[in-house]
Amino acid sequence: MLQCEPLPDFRAHCESLLPNMPESSLPESLDDRIRGVLREIRVPDLPYPVGRADPGNHRDWQPMLQDSWRAQSDQRVSALIAGLEGPWRVPQVNAAYLADRIMDVFLRSSGLHPLLVTRLARLRYPLAWRLVEEEDFRFISLLVRWLDSFDDWRGWSDSGGRSSRALLDQLDRLVDVIDEGFRSGDTEAFESFCLAWHAEAERRQGHSTRLHQRLLETEFGAARQRRADQVSRALVGRALTGRKLPAATLRFVVDQWLPLLRQVAWQEETTTDTWRHATRLLEWMVWAGDPELSGQNLERLYQVGEQLSDRITEVWQRVWEDVPPATPLSELEAVLVERLRGGNPAVEMAEPWVRRLAFDPRWLDLADAPAEEVSRYQGQWFVQGSGDTEQRRFFLAFLEDTGDVLWSNGYGVRLGTMSWPAFTEALGSGAMRPLPPLSRFGDVLADTVLALDRVLESQRRQRREAARLAREKAEQLRIEKEAEEQRRREEEAARLAEAREQARLAREQEQQEEAERLEVERRIAREQALAQVDGLKMGGWIALAEGEGERRLKLAVRINASRKLVFVDRLGLNRTELSVDTLTERLLSGNARILGSTAEFDETLSRVVGRIRVGRR
Repeated sequence: MLQCEPLPDFRAHCESLLPNMPESSLPESLDDRIRGVLREIRVPDLPYPVGRADPGNHRDWQPMLQDSWRAQSDQRVSALIAGLEGPWRVPQVNAAYLADRIMDVFLRSSGLHPLLVTRLARLRYPLAWRLVEEEDFRFISLLVRWLDSFDDWRGWSDSGGRSSRALLDQLDRLVDVIDEGFRSGDTEAFESFCLAWHAEAERRQGHSTRLHQRLLETEFGAARQRRADQVSRALVGRALTGRKLPAATLRFVVDQWLPLLRQVAWQEETTTDTWRHATRLLEWMVWAGDPELSGQNLERLYQVGEQLSDRITEVWQRVWEDVPPATPLSELEAVLVERLRGGNPAVEMAEPWVRRLAFDPRWLDLADAPAEEVSRYQGQWFVQGSGDTEQRRFFLAFLEDTGDVLWSNGYGVRLGTMSWPAFTEALGSGAMRPLPPLSRFGDVLADTVLALDRVLESQRRQRREAARLAREKAEQLRIEKEAEEQRRREEEAARLAEAREQARLAREQEQQEEAERLEVERRIAREQALAQVDGLKMGGWIALAEGEGERRLKLAVRINASRKLVFVDRLGLNRTELSVDTLTERLLSGNARILGSTAEFDETLSRVVGRIRVGRR
């Protein structure tokens, strides 16, 4: 059994490669922010209640969330409640959005295997439920610590192996645990599950450390053995390729000298004097056995022949601490003796022996990997493939003896090796890529809540600004309304004043027109009256109004110079003088009238009638 010295301080080395159990929980500073987000934030296109909601009038969503969890649905909680008839309380709508937002971000950025994080994201249903139901957020604190412990499982792949299946079994059990929490309304079942989970994680971490130590010791020893075997095969294969050698030489080289070279390469490396001597003796055996190489230089053949057997014995004893086997060595010596005597021993092509070696000449010139690059990649996770079929592997160590990368599943199980050139080529082509740093659930939750808190604060500022603008607008509207009312009153007053002015002007116009009409009529009447006065002849009668009666007068004299008219009564007495203008004015005023011939006839008739009556008496 080959032995190999373990790495110094190996336990500390392994523990540095494996994450420690997180002690994270929900920061107390987030409590108030979460409550504020649940109560106040508003997100477009979500089914918020219309108007002022009745606290007692809302739909119980616990059965719906429990059914979705039991069915392991991937539907978002917001989409679920949007497709159902409410009404929903504001905290329910916001809890659905917050749970979806947290789990969606975790789904995209966690760095866990897609199949694994898809199952974990379904915890959005109990998360949304407990956000509304809890005041102290006990469930969320448990969930944060539990999900943060998945740092241990960052290298998990759906390989179908025992460790892979063990985690899936735990998640299957989690379905029943959360379902029990829905039924009981508390977190006791989930808390017990988490305690058992963390205890198992600590046990698994200690076990993984031991497995990794054992794996490294085994792989470093195997790598050294493999390198010794491959280098010795390549060296012998290269030496025999194309050669024709006696069968004894071929047997000795392949059956005796090849194991010695392998032992030297494993025990003392390929840079020691023993290795150089063993390599030189291999060259001598091939050169001396092949007539095409040594047939033209007999002097050197004698020199080699004299020393070869002793040198072989010397190196053999140095390596094996024993003498070479007598028969194979004596057969080799017999061939040398025959050659030295000038004979031609039978030879054969070495190709069948070369094929048996199945060697790779690249082992003779194995390039060293750059130490800085190895240091940069060692202890890191890498991913091959994508989606649910991606496979993750841990760069546990670089095997310098073989130039290979040793892959592990992170828990001490060997996943194979890959040559350094193949590794760098896979990185360059994208077939393999470093696993990005994990996003812990606690960080995702905190970042999401803080981001939403900033949105909420912005909405609060907007609401305050909107309220201020509303007050200013109301005040502005009031002022504008008062101004409009004042303007309307002023316009009305102006309209009324204008109407009054128009009415006044209309009245004045009408009065003026009436005055003008009256003046025209008066003038016409005056002209007519003046014409009547001018046309009054001597003896013409007029009637002047006096009291309730009238007095009749007869024109006796017309004085043209002074435009006076002298009137007398019927008896020719009681002289009355009137100017033409005065009589005209009295005619116009209706206080006088011209009787003319009709009056004269009436007067005459009256006298005749009076006389008749007097005569009858």
